[in-house]
Amino acid sequence: MRVRFRRGDTLWAYSRIFQVPLPLILDSNALDPVNIAVGQEVEIPGYIVTGYTVKAGDTLWQLARQRGLPVDALLLLNPDVNPDRLAVGSQLNVPLRVTWFIVDTIKPYDSAALQSDLNRLTEIYPFIRRRNIGASVLGKPIPELQIGRGAKTVHVNGSFHANEWITTAVLVRFLNHYALSLVNGAPIRGLDMRPFYDAATLSMVPMVNPDGVDLVINGLPDQEPWRSRVLAWNDNSTDFSGWKANIRGVDLNDQFPALWDREAARNPKQPGPRDYPGTGPLTEPEAIAMAELTRSGDFARVLAFHTQGEEIYWGFENLEPPESETIVNEFARVSGYTPVRTIESYAGYKDWFIQDWRRPGFTIELGRGVNPLPLSQYGEIYERALGILLASLYM
Repeated sequence: MRVRFRRGDTLWAYSRIFQVPLPLILDSNALDPVNIAVGQEVEIPGYIVTGYTVKAGDTLWQLARQRGLPVDALLLLNPDVNPDRLAVGSQLNVPLRVTWFIVDTIKPYDSAALQSDLNRLTEIYPFIRRRNIGASVLGKPIPELQIGRGAKTVHVNGSFHANEWITTAVLVRFLNHYALSLVNGAPIRGLDMRPFYDAATLSMVPMVNPDGVDLVINGLPDQEPWRSRVLAWNDNSTDFSGWKANIRGVDLNDQFPALWDREAARNPKQPGPRDYPGTGPLTEPEAIAMAELTRSGDFARVLAFHTQGEEIYWGFENLEPPESETIVNEFARVSGYTPVRTIESYAGYKDWFIQDWRRPGFTIELGRGVNPLPLSQYGEIYERALGILLASLYM
């Protein structure tokens, strides 16, 4: 929601009027808080504007009282209105505090659903920073979101694998949950989120593989040659529920230079629905985008969300630091998932992170069953993941 700055106003006053923490207002506006021009638009996070038709006998003071708002909130949104004489039938702008979830997780979550939800979230919560770190083979954006102002940066990602798209819905709902809690001062599991916001920065890439996700959910793409190729690689079946790879038939979580040769030696040698590691590490635009982000991000730890198995993989070739065990034990405590230090797997994103940075990296396998996991599991999956996501910030 935007208001126009008036002579004599301050952002501190806006924080009081709208009951929004000042740091969230500051982080929502690229403004010098001391020198704001009169008439400049200022973003107030956590609100939308609704319309109201004035009826006989209405006053601004009465309307403000009915909605639990200071009258200044209405004056800011209606600067040309005479508060003592409202014209019957005229329209007023009325601020409405958002207290509900924006993210829609009751349907398959493709790249269009992701973009729609991110548009709405960043409109209502402009302190969420959004940028594209790259594009998929088919040119779809790969967004990164950041929230927080702390020196410790924690990175999370989802949907490396196409038929694990439920991980994207989990991460975006957490982003919504976190922002909602910050603005409204509502704890999550008894935890006040505002100290987390000051202490840590959360980096999130909710959908690494948009082309693959859309293939699983929506079926064959219109674009050639990919339409014909993926059909052939899928044995001419239009059922892509078993598809993990990107649109070029490359498994993006087998794309990283962490003993890639070992993974390549035992996996398929041609493109297909799963496990083909490509002709070399970091050949795919989606994997390259993630590698470039990680090299520039100075992440304290990374969490890659996958499905399924209710396990957390936390080691790689004994290169993980001692703190990884402490962190994974807390993840296990809050989720009920089983920590697994090592398995015979290479070339994954968290493997590469541990190898090159010697910092904690985790692959978290949400839920149980056959991918793609049904949305009927979503509620339980989210509650388990929520504990891990919170712990990733406070550990």
